[in-house]
Amino acid sequence: MPSHPSRILRRPALVSALATAGLAATFGAMLALGDARRLGAIALVPWVGVLGLELGALAGATAGAAATGLYVLAAEIVGGSTGPLELAVRTAALVGVGAAAGVAGGRLAASERAQRSVTALQSALLDSTLDGICLTDAGGRILISNAPLRRLAVELGLPGEGTVPEQLLSIAGRTTEPARYRERMLALAEKPEAVSVDEFELRGSGRIFRGYTAPVGDPDGGFAGRVWTLREVTADRELERLRDSFVAAVSHELRTPLTSISGFLEMLHDEEEGLGETGRDYLAVIRRSTGRLQAIVEDLLLVAQIEARRLELRLAPVDPAEVAAAAVASMRPLAEEKGIELVLRAEPGTTLTADALRLGQVLDNLVSNAVKFTDRGGTVTVSSAPDGDDVLLVVSDTGVGIPADEQGQLFSRFFRASTATRRAIPGTGLGLVITRALVVEHGGTVSLDSREGEGTRVTVSLPRRRPG
Repeated sequence: MPSHPSRILRRPALVSALATAGLAATFGAMLALGDARRLGAIALVPWVGVLGLELGALAGATAGAAATGLYVLAAEIVGGSTGPLELAVRTAALVGVGAAAGVAGGRLAASERAQRSVTALQSALLDSTLDGICLTDAGGRILISNAPLRRLAVELGLPGEGTVPEQLLSIAGRTTEPARYRERMLALAEKPEAVSVDEFELRGSGRIFRGYTAPVGDPDGGFAGRVWTLREVTADRELERLRDSFVAAVSHELRTPLTSISGFLEMLHDEEEGLGETGRDYLAVIRRSTGRLQAIVEDLLLVAQIEARRLELRLAPVDPAEVAAAAVASMRPLAEEKGIELVLRAEPGTTLTADALRLGQVLDNLVSNAVKFTDRGGTVTVSSAPDGDDVLLVVSDTGVGIPADEQGQLFSRFFRASTATRRAIPGTGLGLVITRALVVEHGGTVSLDSREGEGTRVTVSLPRRRPG
């Protein structure tokens, strides 16, 4: 932290007074010894240097000249004389020392001011963050902390002494999972090099916090300490709970009337011929809209199942080439209507352990997206091929692509790329969320590569045998 201004002002005055007293004491010692030459002018150099260092080059040079005068005066009083050449050399030396010390002092002062400024900016930066942040040494003792962390420590009632793990352990009994919380804190104390991200909730208040800690290395690559961050995520978790409740409630509330509408549509099927051309057109629109609503409701319910970890896979041997062919066949009418070439490149005979229905949903979502986001005259290619112990399913298109700065959010619920919203392409923003979740449930990975205006390529890698 920067020093107080009044202290900075008092320091040069005090040091200068001491240095001046030192000059006077040295002059007195020369008189007491009765021979100025026995001490010599060199005895005055430290005091001249101190004055130059504190007061600057001009003051240092002046002090050097004054010190020379004191030396000459002492020599005259106790006897002896100083020749012109000797006087000139001593004067030059003392004045030079004072001036040089002044220059060095100026540079040191500038460096100190710059350091104080950087330190103040760093403190202001840390204090302005949302997260509580601190740096501890290898033993867990706090070296640096910011204002948000100090505020949270007071609110949580953490003790002011002890290492960070010890302070955090003190509130274990107030958390909703004290045993798990205590186990994590003890593990961090025993393994300071470990990286950890944990959340804990306080009983009574319901406040939820997320903590992160990681080791910090020294310039030589050794273990220097640990950085800790603490953030309150109560509002985020409450929002997630409300959103999940809303999705589940809306899904169930929509499902009931949709079931009725679908039932009445089936009843009207036998009387469709008697409705006339306009009536049949209206009925076709109702069927399409009902189907779309049913698909949205099923997606919402599936997302709720996935996030509640209630999704169960019915695993069996599956030929991914057949699943890819079915996805292409279901989308071919729409592709032809839009004037898009739909290409299938699948190598049959490969078998993997998967849920055929869920794997079909994965490819249906990807092929549907590719067709929706590709303009007339474009191409969508679906391929399936073995890759060592894995199977690669790739869906690529020559469509509108996705801006690079939005690609990191594509797997977030309800997110839609600007290229979709600008073109008013319908969708819910759930397709890729479901796709990734189903792929992960199968023990696989999904990656996306896209360039705006050039197209998108989505690659799904699935193990032939699902781990676990």
